Amino acid sequence: MADTADSQYARVFGEDAVRNTPSCLGKGESWWADRYQWLKENGYELRPRYAPGWTPSWRKSKKAFFECEDGQVLVDTRLADAVRTSDGKFVMLKMITTSRHPHEAEIGQYLSSEPLASDPFNHCEPIYEVLRVPGDDDEVVLVMPLLRTFHDPPFDTVGEFVDFCIQVFSGLKFMHDHHVAHRDCSELNIMMDAHPMFVGSWHPMQPDMKRDLSDTVTYYTRTKRPPRYYFIDFGISRRYDESVADPLEEVIEGGDKTVPEHQPDCPPQNPFRTDIYCVGNAIQERLLTETRGLEFIQPLIDDMRQADPAKRPSASDVVERFDEIVKGMNSWRLRSRVIYVTDGMFTNVLRGLTHWSRRVRFVVTRTPSIPKPSS
Repeated sequence: MADTADSQYARVFGEDAVRNTPSCLGKGESWWADRYQWLKENGYELRPRYAPGWTPSWRKSKKAFFECEDGQVLVDTRLADAVRTSDGKFVMLKMITTSRHPHEAEIGQYLSSEPLASDPFNHCEPIYEVLRVPGDDDEVVLVMPLLRTFHDPPFDTVGEFVDFCIQVFSGLKFMHDHHVAHRDCSELNIMMDAHPMFVGSWHPMQPDMKRDLSDTVTYYTRTKRPPRYYFIDFGISRRYDESVADPLEEVIEGGDKTVPEHQPDCPPQNPFRTDIYCVGNAIQERLLTETRGLEFIQPLIDDMRQADPAKRPSASDVVERFDEIVKGMNSWRLRSRVIYVTDGMFTNVLRGLTHWSRRVRFVVTRTPSIPKPSS
């Protein structure tokens, strides 16, 4: 018998250890594998790893499991990527236990329904379909687009950052105007549809790699191919009657653990004001502290992160104030490069040279300094 990676691993760590490697499906992965055929009948095909009769491809090769596409395990087993068989579109499937998150599907479908779905200010992740899991009335599967974290790849220009803020601020205002409080607008729940930027698609578990792991992905800048940003995960969101101007909710801690009002024994709070803090803090922690050149937005972000929720601006105020900021910026400023503080001298020189090459080309071709994604 050939000496496979699994047998080598077993000799060192024991047979039980092999069952905890990608050679075996975990409990959460098995949930998806057990429903492979049902999902396929509904138009969604999971990766080969979850197909009936799957055997690890690396057993027949000299590759390590992490070099193989079917060696990529689900990071969060509530989520599984798939291909929509009708058009080949990559999608993300999310299993929801409705008794635990009774509002998620309902709010997602509401925000994905017409006429809201066609509103250009709607930046809530669309729900393509809700599948009822056979044999379990407490489980549903949401079908959504495959997205990426909003900050990867890095921003190239100030104008790209401005477009990000325009979309996120207007999207937050849209939600609040329709009486929906997200309640967990942390950086983990702000993502982008980056497919226009990429040549081919990326692997959901290895986003720097091509879908088949054959090479690293290649992509254009946001200026060349603008992405669209979305709020995701409405698991603890709430929708209110339009007559409720100042709702109060028991505190539920989300992804951002720094929210001032989310302290032990805290009384009920207005979740709309918490949304303002979380969006401002996501921008502060993920972008402002890691870059130079975006300081112009700092006063607005500071107000959004006020310790006293009552002192924070509303979503409408944020949109208006940012619009005034942008009006005072010229094309030269908008086309300037975003500098990341972690970049060394060599990286800065290299990025500077490639940035100026693109900058000249964009000026000559009259490419807008603030990208605008297609609807």
